[in-house]
Amino acid sequence: MKPLPTLRAAQLAAAPPSAHNWLIEGLWGAEAVGIIGGEPKTCKSFLALDLAVAVASGTCCLRRFPVPQRGPVLLFAAEDDVHVVRSRLEGIAAAAGVVFEDLDIHIITVPALRLDRHEDRLALAATVALLLPMLLVLDPFVRLHGIDENVAGEVAPILAYLRTLQRTYHTAVALVHHARKGAAHERGGQALRGSSEFHAWGDTNLLLRRMGRQLQLSIEHRAAPGRDWFPVVLREHPPALALEVMDQEPASATQRSCQERIEQVLADAEPRIVVTDKGEQVVARRLAGFTSGKETWNLLASPTNAAHLRRSIAEAESGQAEKRELRAE
Repeated sequence: MKPLPTLRAAQLAAAPPSAHNWLIEGLWGAEAVGIIGGEPKTCKSFLALDLAVAVASGTCCLRRFPVPQRGPVLLFAAEDDVHVVRSRLEGIAAAAGVVFEDLDIHIITVPALRLDRHEDRLALAATVALLLPMLLVLDPFVRLHGIDENVAGEVAPILAYLRTLQRTYHTAVALVHHARKGAAHERGGQALRGSSEFHAWGDTNLLLRRMGRQLQLSIEHRAAPGRDWFPVVLREHPPALALEVMDQEPASATQRSCQERIEQVLADAEPRIVVTDKGEQVVARRLAGFTSGKETWNLLASPTNAAHLRRSIAEAESGQAEKRELRAE
C-alpha cells in the first residue's frame, strides 16, 4: 500500500508576514469558523449583524473590538424578512458612524437554503467563489437543514462542508445556533443545542445568555485567550437598535468574585453570608472554626457530656480551674 505523504515540521509553509491573526481583534479569528450561540431572545442575530457591519466597514465591532482590515460580507438570514434585515443593519451602521449605503454586505435573497442538499451546497459555494467574502454569516442553523441535530453523523457533514468553504476561499464562517433552554449556567459552548460537534467545530465561539435582566457575552477561541461573561446591552440608535459592550462599574459586595469573598472570610474570621450567581444564600466560614464548632456540637448532643461541659465552663469562669500540663501517653 502506498504510504501517506509527509513533511518535516520545519518544511511546513509559514504564514505570510502580512497575515492578520484576527478578523475582529479579540472577538473573531481570521478565517475562523465558529458559532454565535444562545437561548432564544438573547440577540444572537443582532450580534451576527454587528460582526457583518464591522467587517464590511472596518469599524469596531460592538464599539469596542477593532477590525484590522475590512472586506465584503455574505449574509443569509433565514428567519427575517429583508426589510427587517435592512432596518437592523441601518441601526448598527448608525451606531458605528458609517454610511449604510457604503456597506459591502451582500444578502442572499432565496426563500430557503438547505445545506443538506447537494444542489444548494453547490450554489452557495459558487456564490462564495464569486464574491470572495471575508465573512460568511448563516442565521440560524436550524433553518438550513432537515437533519437531526442530535446525531453527530448527520451534523458533521454539514460542518465539514462549511470548513471546506473556509479553507478553499479563505473566508471566516459565523453560524448562528440555539443553546438549550435553561443552560445559561453551563460552561460556554457546552450549552449549545444538539451534537457536541458544534462546540468542537468552532475556532471561535461567541455565547450569549441572560442573567436576570442583564445580557452577557462570552468569547471562546481555539488558539487564543478567551474572555468570560461580560455585560452587553441593546441600545437605541435611530432608526433601529445595536448591541454595545457595557462599561462595568466596580463590583459591589454581592458581585465580587468567589475568591475575593472567601479571602474576606479568612481575613474577618467570622462567618459571612455569600450570594451565589443563582441568587442562593450560603454561609462561608474558616475550616478551623467550622471543625471546632462541629466538635462542640457533637459533645452537646450527649446530655451527660453537655452537663459536664457546662460544669467545667462554670468552674473556669469562677476561678476554680487548675492549669495542668498535657503529657503524651
